[in-house]
Amino acid sequence: MKTENQEGTATNGMAVQPPAETKTEIIKPIDKVTPSERFVNSVLSNFASNNGKIQLTSFQEKLIQNYFIKLDSTLKDLEAKNSKKTPQYKEPLAYNWNNVNMTKLSTDVVAWSSIGLDPTQPNHVSLIPYKNKETNRWDIGFLPGYNGLEIKSKKYGLDVPDFFISELKYTTDIFKSIKKDMNNRVEGYVFEITNEFNRGTVEGGFYYHGYIDNPEKNKLKTFSLSDIEKRKPTYASVEFWGGEKDKWETDPNTNKSVKVGKVKIDGWFDEMALKTIKRACYNAITIDASKIDEHYLKTIQGEKEMNSVKIENEILENANKESLDFDDAVMVDNESKQVEGSNAEISQPDPVQETSNDPGF
Repeated sequence: MKTENQEGTATNGMAVQPPAETKTEIIKPIDKVTPSERFVNSVLSNFASNNGKIQLTSFQEKLIQNYFIKLDSTLKDLEAKNSKKTPQYKEPLAYNWNNVNMTKLSTDVVAWSSIGLDPTQPNHVSLIPYKNKETNRWDIGFLPGYNGLEIKSKKYGLDVPDFFISELKYTTDIFKSIKKDMNNRVEGYVFEITNEFNRGTVEGGFYYHGYIDNPEKNKLKTFSLSDIEKRKPTYASVEFWGGEKDKWETDPNTNKSVKVGKVKIDGWFDEMALKTIKRACYNAITIDASKIDEHYLKTIQGEKEMNSVKIENEILENANKESLDFDDAVMVDNESKQVEGSNAEISQPDPVQETSNDPGF
């Protein structure tokens, strides 16, 4: 009869192998999966059912989670404001995840995240819910900011400049353009600020595309004040651009709001003017046809949908009634139908408690 000693060797001299280790797969409990992680899974599922499977990078997964966080807070904010409206003006379709067109959102989120735009970063991309009258659901519009346009132009551009400069010219500044001619092979400019703390009023602005190794490609584009104002959105909010708006007061006899005149708003004209020039600066980059992919085409399609006449009025109604911050304001150039909107000043939920209501993913 064979016996084993403590070293695991049989008494007859034959070695005995220790039992093999077994690996236990650790599965994350369902209740430990955050809503943003469930959103990523939902996006993958919806995308795969309509477009085929896709492999996301870890960075893209993080961006998609940020789209959830931003949109979740946007929906909550809009629903909170909608609940305070009188029945006459209240939107009957609740702003919640059950009413969001997830099929469209999934393809859009994959496209915008593949470019690298993060909705939680200033001026990357703003998310604007608008009602699709045919489906009676909320479609989500994506409006790129000037930082988003810069990222997009660098990713898909042809002969992208090494650096970009955008500036406003004030009344006390000295500016002179130096155009390329037979005696000057490099286009440039002279720009001097003579009174840094009291530069006067805006007279115009310019952008400059610079190429370090090939300065003969450098390009200067100037804008007069009239040029800037022509690019002002048709329904621009006076809270941004300044100007006058109607003043309303409650009539004590009828308890209804009545217009009693106008009120002047200073706005943030300088910031809006500079944003306009920056957008023109990045939109001027020629797209390289060899770099165009399905994600780029999807973003272009989405921007056209946002600018369509069918939804323009509703976007403006939602966008211009928001309390906005100019860091998140979205401007558009004059080559497309102009819309301005944002979901700014909406606090982000804590990542661990991303939503109080189950979005149903």
